[in-house]
Amino acid sequence: MAPSASRSNTPSQKSGKSANAKISSVRIIGGLWKRTPLPVVNIPGLRPTPDRVRETVFNWLTHQFGGSLAGLSVLDLFAGTGAMGFEAASRGAARVVLSEQDANLVENLRMARERLKADMVEIQHASAMTLVQSYRQAAARAPEHAEHFDVIFLDPPYRQGWLDQLLPQLSDLLTPGGLIYAEAETALDPAAMTGFGLEILRADKAGQVFYHLLRRINE
Repeated sequence: MAPSASRSNTPSQKSGKSANAKISSVRIIGGLWKRTPLPVVNIPGLRPTPDRVRETVFNWLTHQFGGSLAGLSVLDLFAGTGAMGFEAASRGAARVVLSEQDANLVENLRMARERLKADMVEIQHASAMTLVQSYRQAAARAPEHAEHFDVIFLDPPYRQGWLDQLLPQLSDLLTPGGLIYAEAETALDPAAMTGFGLEILRADKAGQVFYHLLRRINE
């Protein structure tokens, strides 16, 4: 979904998506909270990942993890409405970290967590870059306590270079064989991903949105 700026900070972050401002809610697709609505705050540039794309992505993830997301650790760096993170929690993820910079969206996420009694969901009021750097710095100080995630959701504002800035830093935050879901305005270059220690497993396109499933290349 996306301020690190997040998916929601300014009108320029998600151009061409103004129709989504009329969406009042998105629904969790599967799992414990299936069909539960999540409110969509009317903030310029907020772009919830469409239901059809989310369903495809979670089918991909479920297949990659042997039929279940139970017990996984998940990081959503541009949480927005929380649809991706709460979907993962609904399907059994043991820990879900939602990173969001916009204060209104953070309050929305907190209310949703309370309403769902989603104790496995942790909300960080921080930009994606700040949180990633804090994890990496903490790991450098104490490698034995380094944060690692099985899945990272990365759906940043378009045309601001966030993927180029963040993808090179994310491989170290993944468990061996860990996965990144990334949305972009253009298809990702496989050679560039290899340089980041990642490989493209799956990719598709919905409208003008390109979405990808990336895996950490184990050395």
